[in-house]
Amino acid sequence: MARQLRVVHHTGYSYTGLVSASHNEARMTPRATREQSVAATRLDISPVAWTHSFVDYWGSAVTAFEIAEPHDRLEVVATSTIDVGDRLSVGPGVAWADLADPKFVDQQVEMLTISDHVDPGAELRRIALDAARRAEHPADAVAAIIDRIRDQVAYVPGSTEVNTQASSVWESEAGVCQDLVHLGLGALRTVGIPARYVSGYVMPSASPVVGEVQTGESHAWLQYWDGAWVGLDPTNDSAPGDYHVEIGVGRDYFDVPPLKGVYAGSEASGMFVEVEITVLA
Repeated sequence: MARQLRVVHHTGYSYTGLVSASHNEARMTPRATREQSVAATRLDISPVAWTHSFVDYWGSAVTAFEIAEPHDRLEVVATSTIDVGDRLSVGPGVAWADLADPKFVDQQVEMLTISDHVDPGAELRRIALDAARRAEHPADAVAAIIDRIRDQVAYVPGSTEVNTQASSVWESEAGVCQDLVHLGLGALRTVGIPARYVSGYVMPSASPVVGEVQTGESHAWLQYWDGAWVGLDPTNDSAPGDYHVEIGVGRDYFDVPPLKGVYAGSEASGMFVEVEITVLA
């Protein structure tokens, strides 16, 4: 069943004093995909900034902006209305031989590379390889691997930081949505299944009331290749549905942070985030 959602994402930085300038990139504009269309979107920046919009290498919409006047606070508000439709059914999927074809491997090398951020560690690599050996189809291996990650790692808000590596999360047995995705990416890539990171939002309530504003959050899930990119949300143990809104994709979180940048000055900074999601229809 299709849904129309409005997302208001308010974020930025407060500084302990004046900074003279800042240069930033925002990835807060929803993507147009086969499963969602963007009815309207707007990005408001304060102080007034010079902006330049483009689509990055991974297909994510980016607004680069520069503030050239002294400021002690940077605020970005992204307001979007999105129509989320039915999820694609991919049919029988691919075979292991398809994934092993050298030409295909070359095409997907970026989504098969295991960086330090997504390296799952020796134990999970062994578990993934064993699951792949026992799976008739790659999709069967995906299900087994993600189930094993969910059994091992508890979702514990605030238990990790943005730079925490996947192998450390596996050892500590606690993480957040980003960490579960990074573990999944590393494990799936270990067995030759291309997988990519998805950033976006998810409605926090399973039964939201139309017109009622819900306090939401940025969210992450993954997509793996099975003849098409197929979504899987390890945190919620489900496929993305009517209440998932996709913002960007990449190799890992560091390709799609909602807001990143640099500033001139020695003052300390603190980030703030607030997300509101409303079902419109």
